[in-house]
Amino acid sequence: MSYADERLVEISGLSKSFASQPVLRDLDLSLPPGVHALLGPNGTGKTTLVSILSTLLRPDAGRVRVLGLDPVRDRRRLQSMITLTGQHAALDGQLTGIENLEMLGGLFGLERATTRRRAAELIERFDLGSAARRRAATYSGGMRRKLDLAASLIADPRLILLDEPTTGLDTRSRQALWEEIRALAAAGTSVLLTTQYLDEADVLADRIVVLHGGRIVAGGTAAELKERVGGSTIELHDAAGRLVEEIPTRGDAADVARQLADVAEVSPQASVLVRRPSLDEVFLTLTGGPARDDRHQDPNQDRNQEVLA
Repeated sequence: MSYADERLVEISGLSKSFASQPVLRDLDLSLPPGVHALLGPNGTGKTTLVSILSTLLRPDAGRVRVLGLDPVRDRRRLQSMITLTGQHAALDGQLTGIENLEMLGGLFGLERATTRRRAAELIERFDLGSAARRRAATYSGGMRRKLDLAASLIADPRLILLDEPTTGLDTRSRQALWEEIRALAAAGTSVLLTTQYLDEADVLADRIVVLHGGRIVAGGTAAELKERVGGSTIELHDAAGRLVEEIPTRGDAADVARQLADVAEVSPQASVLVRRPSLDEVFLTLTGGPARDDRHQDPNQDRNQEVLA
């Protein structure tokens, strides 16, 4: 079986609780190689799911396979094929950028010459050459995130798990990181990322999985999810550009044309915009709330429980 034919993730009946509080509830999920996004507010189980897939947590029930391997039984073998980049950069601030990469190459068991070559390639790829000999503690947030992602690539993994990789980054740094994720995908590396940013999932992911209340409530491409909301919406704006009315349509040409004809008759001076549903509207429809919700946290977000030894 080729890598292209192998399923990236296969899950059936997955459940996980902390202190009798269910966090993941009977999940079923199948993902092919590619770039996938887990979307949902805090407390919905995204980090818990990533921790299970990356061998850090043991599931309570269900069958889990990542690259065809069991994260519990085949833990060591799977760890050699994947990397995890969490919400905070896992770097040694006292080491330089190049020293961080070379240290991790050694921990992965790479030969010294291979480690040095890979580290030099990654420093150049992530445009960190001018800071390569500086201590990581002196890096900006965006530079630390770049170095963290470079570190996750030192062993050339088949799957990278990114847990909210752009949280806290400014717009320019987010855009730069998006470009790197696209480059990874183009080179054949699969990516599974969690995010609270709807635009991030829309731009990056081949497939989006929406989690709510510890369950998968929807999955598909961004276009497929938007189709679940319905047709296009006609927005009417006044001369100052203010939105004054929204008119829902079925989305087909005939209905949109009919609605526009009515608008032209009643409000001939109105400025008109026809737009497709956004992922914000998808999220509201599927969960009844906004994508970002900081009132709830994953029970394991600030502490590790039942971490595999």
